[in-house]
Amino acid sequence: MSDHPDLILHRGLFTTLDRSNPQANAVAIKDGVFTAVGHEQDVMKLAGPATKVIDLKGRRVLPGLIDNHLHIIRGGLNFNMELRWDGVRSLADAMAMLKAQVAITPPPQWVRVVGGFTEHQFAEKRLPTIDELNAVAPDTPVFLLHLYDRAILNGAALRAVGYDKDTPQPPGGEIMRDIRGNPTGLLLAKPNAAILYATLAKGPKLPFDYQLNSTRHFMRELNRLGVTGAIDAGGGFQNYPDDYAVIQKLSDDGQLTIRLAYNLFTQKPKGEKDDFLRWTQSSAYKQGNDYFRHNGAGEMLVFSAADFEDFRVPRPDMPAEMEGELEDVVRILVQNKWPWRMHATYDETISRALDVFEKVNQDTPLDGLKWFFDHAETISDQSIDRIAALGGGIAVQHRMAYQGEYFVERYGHGAAEATPPVKKILDKGVKVSAGTDATRVASYNPWVSLSWLVTGRTVGGLRLYPQRNCLDRETALRMWTENVTWFSNEEGRKGRIEVGQFADLIVPDRDFFSCAEAEIADITSHLTMVGGRVVYAASDFKTLDDAAPPPAMPDWSPVRRFGGYGAWLAKDDTGAVRAQAMQMCGCANACGMHGHDHARSWSSQLPVADLKSFWGALGCACWAV
Repeated sequence: MSDHPDLILHRGLFTTLDRSNPQANAVAIKDGVFTAVGHEQDVMKLAGPATKVIDLKGRRVLPGLIDNHLHIIRGGLNFNMELRWDGVRSLADAMAMLKAQVAITPPPQWVRVVGGFTEHQFAEKRLPTIDELNAVAPDTPVFLLHLYDRAILNGAALRAVGYDKDTPQPPGGEIMRDIRGNPTGLLLAKPNAAILYATLAKGPKLPFDYQLNSTRHFMRELNRLGVTGAIDAGGGFQNYPDDYAVIQKLSDDGQLTIRLAYNLFTQKPKGEKDDFLRWTQSSAYKQGNDYFRHNGAGEMLVFSAADFEDFRVPRPDMPAEMEGELEDVVRILVQNKWPWRMHATYDETISRALDVFEKVNQDTPLDGLKWFFDHAETISDQSIDRIAALGGGIAVQHRMAYQGEYFVERYGHGAAEATPPVKKILDKGVKVSAGTDATRVASYNPWVSLSWLVTGRTVGGLRLYPQRNCLDRETALRMWTENVTWFSNEEGRKGRIEVGQFADLIVPDRDFFSCAEAEIADITSHLTMVGGRVVYAASDFKTLDDAAPPPAMPDWSPVRRFGGYGAWLAKDDTGAVRAQAMQMCGCANACGMHGHDHARSWSSQLPVADLKSFWGALGCACWAV
């Protein structure tokens, strides 16, 4: 067997995050790991006759990004059915996309916009009305999920799910009604998101083969944004093992392009103890491989401890039975040496949970178990210290980038200045990392999270955090790379560009360390590698890309026409695509149907062959037929 590397990347500006070797301009990779990281003249000497060499042309290189909390398994099953408004900056644009998608979606399918956006990102600072939805979609069901506070259904969707004046109010939610008792189409999460989950679950599902394709496209979208790893946090209506069959097959077939650790999320209120008793007998912690492996329990441990975040309403008080039910589950996990993650928004919930963890620790020490709280927006100094004493961690996500305006409205700017107190957690030396909580709340775009950590701003532009509570760019990057590995028990195996670690890296489309702060959220990757394999490539590296999945299935999938985050944005205002779009349309003026100059439209990202049908679907008055 040859000792020569399989691949060398040179003439790059590598940010290694290895403090003993912080910068390099070349790396060698063999069998999926870094075998040399250093100076070009030294690394190039290692090349053999079969070694592939890639010239990075002076570009910045970063370790691959790892999301500490992503609902990737559930998200993948549905990605091809969803119209994503992530990053769309005006409601006019969003509604034009919706109208175009309605025109090509066959019955009985729905058009779904399932999370990843907030009304504050829109120039209009509002959501669409039910009348507006009915106007663009009189016959096609439309379901919009906004954060975890509400869902908006048009009349066709209400008919599809069977909600009428005789439908009783569900537990855990509210069906809003008119004066005659008929549902209006607005569903509110009071006090939790059960009604939103249950209603969405009534929609059509993709066949198994389509779900395989859908999951591959979701991973491809994450790779486009520089994500190479994630911890899956389970999710509502994601049952084990049934809903894991797709991701398991992709793993078995060697088609995963994201390294994935997964946690098991209970699905049965009052049946949580039985779930974890069964799972700890049938599944082993860390079972799997370097691409797909078991990571313990959570984020839902018991339903009585779930304080769903909705800053539009007062903080919910957890019921009196919380401690007893939580203790039953935690004792099972500790006895079986399973770590866990626990959803907790408010310090009041965290403090009560810590009472349970400390009690269990007195009988069976938690030593070595890498357990942690998720979210922790209002965690107190005292709770941080208690977590540190028990050896736990805190996984934060950028939910405040999407809900910060609501938090400020309820609690004030002062309370929002350290929500969550990331800088303080770091200063105290507690294990902490970052993620998104995508896809149903915040967007899956990691650069939005990095922008939030660095700038302290919401996606709507509100400044939440003073500079003293923001992170420098290197610290923010570590939150998304090496820091996450503690939470998946993979320390020293990934997260840095270092000899012996997995060769997971990205070449962003601009330099993260020198671009303007306002540009951070718009970064994408031009080259993404997982284990030394190219999983996404664009621009100067496009010829290296041989990992693209087949076209999105079904053929009406929104992914085919709109792509993912930011794909609707015109990135080449003077390029050939723009010129062809204007020429084919016959004008460069604002179209009365959608209120945007064609030169700025997301349609400039579509193949020219699709432009006519696209504008025709919008009813564009100036389309040159």
